[in-house]
Amino acid sequence: MEYSEMDLEFDTKILGCINEDQEGILTPEALEFVSHLHKKFNPNRLALLENRKIRQAEIDSGIMPYFLPETESIRKGDWKTAPIPEDLLDRRVEITGPVDRKMIINALNSGVKVFMADFEDSNSPTWGNIINGQANLKDAVNGTISFTNPHGKHYQLNDETATLMVRPRGWHLNEKNVTVNGEVISASIFDFGLYFFHNVNALIASGTGPYFYLPKLESHLEARLWNDVFNLAQDELGIPRGTIKATVLIETILAAFEMDEILFELREHSAGLNCGRWDYIFSFIKK
Repeated sequence: MEYSEMDLEFDTKILGCINEDQEGILTPEALEFVSHLHKKFNPNRLALLENRKIRQAEIDSGIMPYFLPETESIRKGDWKTAPIPEDLLDRRVEITGPVDRKMIINALNSGVKVFMADFEDSNSPTWGNIINGQANLKDAVNGTISFTNPHGKHYQLNDETATLMVRPRGWHLNEKNVTVNGEVISASIFDFGLYFFHNVNALIASGTGPYFYLPKLESHLEARLWNDVFNLAQDELGIPRGTIKATVLIETILAAFEMDEILFELREHSAGLNCGRWDYIFSFIKK
């Protein structure tokens, strides 16, 4: 069964086509969860995106990026982030790729320490890719994912697999195929929310957890927003705060001036920082 619009009692509409296989991802309960997160946090997200324009105007006027005087106490303070789970302690070899079914299987079987399943740069964000990607990850977390190519070669998970992390799309992006009260939903909240809702309990039961990479942040306030989203998401599903762990990609020049502050904002959920060198170079040139 396919249909192009699904009306839900909580004013959420699916504008993209979905089939029966995808209905297990876009359940009323899951959509209610992501809609609640969006309604709660989208006003702040939009305000932070306006802040980006203000910062850019400052740079255009000749004001160079700088360390914030109002957060000097954080940079000079004595504080720690929460302990990191055991399966995130050794990350010497990480690979990434889109949320394609065969890719996920091969990446998890590759022998690396961490596989980052990517809804962002390495994934073409078509509606089908996004929803099928969520279904693929759900099957991977449950250990049931498999794939057979046209030549009959079969792929399935090994007994030992890499630790799974997921990268949602950045704060600046929308998911145009879903609206909440007539407003296009945040792609970040949509990607994060669906994955967390469907997989958090299975991840915990298997001895790992909901681990994320956060892209394209430009300020510690954007990290604070993620922290607020994490706290509400955990509270709504009865998951202890701090269960979520997230690594922030430092891939904008402005974030490089607020790294201590970003860690501080996410200190209960932080799994460190990672330099995204190619996007960082682009940000340096663009700004």
